[in-house]
Amino acid sequence: MAKTLSVRISDSVYDRLNMLSEKTMRPKSFYLNEMLQNYIDEFEDAYLAWETLNDANTQYYNSSEARKKLGI
Repeated sequence: MAKTLSVRISDSVYDRLNMLSEKTMRPKSFYLNEMLQNYIDEFEDAYLAWETLNDANTQYYNSSEARKKLGI
């Protein structure tokens, strides 16, 4: 089931989205949905990586330690 989401965007982004929508005769929501679907993975990965970097309990390994740990 689809959900509705309200977002606040800058005037310039709105103008670009509006122009794209008018020229292609597709609703703005189509493009916003496409953008979110195409980029959400990257944002999730970046956020989780940032969270890991800021976690005091994260363990880091150099390449030889990583090979030993992985058994390669």
